[in-house]
Amino acid sequence: MLDRPTPTLTIASMRDRVTPAEWQARIDLAACYRLMALYGMADMGANHVSVRVPGEDTFLINPYGMMYEEITASSLIKIDHLGNVLAKTDFGGFDFGVNRAGFVIHSAIHQAKHEIGCVIHTHTWPGMAISSLECGLLPLTQTAMRFAKIAYHDYKGVVLDLEMQEELVRDLGDCNAMIMYNHGLLTVGETIPQAFNAMHRLELSCKAQLAAMACNTPLRPAREDVVAATYKNYQPGTRRAYGVMEWPALLRQLDRIDGSYAD
Repeated sequence: MLDRPTPTLTIASMRDRVTPAEWQARIDLAACYRLMALYGMADMGANHVSVRVPGEDTFLINPYGMMYEEITASSLIKIDHLGNVLAKTDFGGFDFGVNRAGFVIHSAIHQAKHEIGCVIHTHTWPGMAISSLECGLLPLTQTAMRFAKIAYHDYKGVVLDLEMQEELVRDLGDCNAMIMYNHGLLTVGETIPQAFNAMHRLELSCKAQLAAMACNTPLRPAREDVVAATYKNYQPGTRRAYGVMEWPALLRQLDRIDGSYAD
């Protein structure tokens, strides 16, 4: 068998082409992609994490065709709410673009909710499994009680049409997490650490429920008043903002493994 030449992936630095604020956002977003891969929440390159560029009506998203584990600050693509590519680096032998579904989902939320800085969407097996259950996510564990109020969005096909955006935003409402029926999970946050924290905990909640249901024995629900009180204890204003404490530690974890996300 003859060897076929493979294009080389080289990523030219964007550091001198963007503002310091955008560069920091790029570093944090690239770190989030690496963490999504590290914690088993990647679907090769099929899903997306986006962040609003500080001071702009634009956002950063992954190049379609790169694995989460190889995303860097410079590789992220800046687009507007119409899907126009405003800035991207030279990828060497590749010419990556933006996934259409990623643009439609993320632009819908960023455009409608200016308080949202970061949006995460996944297709993990626990998330897809829960999204296919009529009961949805149950408040069976303390972690799941954080999501006692969670949004749901009906599946109407691959999210490719802009007409789908209004319903998606309406279904999300003021929740920071949404189960997209027959599809997957979505979380939002004012910051990247907040959105990642929410997705990590939502993923754990889905895994715990599936494990409990697989035991084929009666489930033990908590009292409704206990669920309500626990939910309240997890809300902003009751406790510190999510992600603040653990984000520096997560970055240190990445640095011990591979600090190239910041390039």
